[in-house]
Amino acid sequence: MNTTSTTSSPAVDVETLTKHFGDLTAVDGISFQVEEGDVFGFLGPNGAGKSTTIRMLTGVLRPDAGSARIAGYDIRTDTEAAKSEIGIVPEQFNAYPDLTAWKNLMLAGELYGVPRETRQNTGTELLRSFGLFERRHTPTSEYSKGMKQRLMLTMALLHDPAVLFLDEPITGLDVESQRLIRERIAELNQEGRTVFLTTHNIGEADRLCDNIAIINRGEIAAIDSPEALKQEIERTRAVEVSFSETIERELLAGITAVEGAEKRGDTFRLMTPDPDAVVKAVVTLAKEKGLTVLSLQTLGPSLEDAFTDLTEEDP
Repeated sequence: MNTTSTTSSPAVDVETLTKHFGDLTAVDGISFQVEEGDVFGFLGPNGAGKSTTIRMLTGVLRPDAGSARIAGYDIRTDTEAAKSEIGIVPEQFNAYPDLTAWKNLMLAGELYGVPRETRQNTGTELLRSFGLFERRHTPTSEYSKGMKQRLMLTMALLHDPAVLFLDEPITGLDVESQRLIRERIAELNQEGRTVFLTTHNIGEADRLCDNIAIINRGEIAAIDSPEALKQEIERTRAVEVSFSETIERELLAGITAVEGAEKRGDTFRLMTPDPDAVVKAVVTLAKEKGLTVLSLQTLGPSLEDAFTDLTEEDP
């Protein structure tokens, strides 16, 4: 990692960042910070400005206005220094398919100026940690999608970047690759690495991220921890219940304080502003009808609820 920056700035510092494409304002003066060592989620619907923001932060696009700093370096005025502090794992595989994993990795290290011995030693460690060492001499054209994604992670980490940008890192992967990547992200977080994660998988963001920014129509709609985002929204809570016997949905929908009842497989979800009253009413109903309750639980708002609430179109 480049250590010449002496400021104790955030890992990523964005101020009034703006990008226009003709008459379209793709990113409209957004500001946010990512603290060092955080796993930061960046979520938004298609066309919200997410990809444009990432392309500016990683030096692919030049902003029309505003600034962005990576580890203290301005991406516009200190572009090369800022890029040296960035590791990028794009959604699409971008290694050379005719080269082996080892040669791709060594080439990446050479491009970043990593000394030969360091890139060999670090490369070996990374390939072992991602379960690729035994296949290091195999051309990457023969790799599965999960293996390719793991290889791109090793390539992005080889030069020890301050900030690791991950674009949809587990989309379409096999279960084993998903598990390995999740575990590695968690380990990187424990090691103090800053991870900037863009994803459509809201559950993944909820599981991995310390803080989340939601961008919508070029503006930051909200930024906070996953739990805080869930609690901020004004959304009805729910009670989920299942019975060993068959019961009509209408019977549950008729309970006082139930504002809606949905059948999901063998479970009913009862929307309500008063979960305690509904739980008591469900138990009373089960006794009256001779029903056996198999499961009964209250549900708070989810991160998906928050995302929908913040990005839904105005009526």
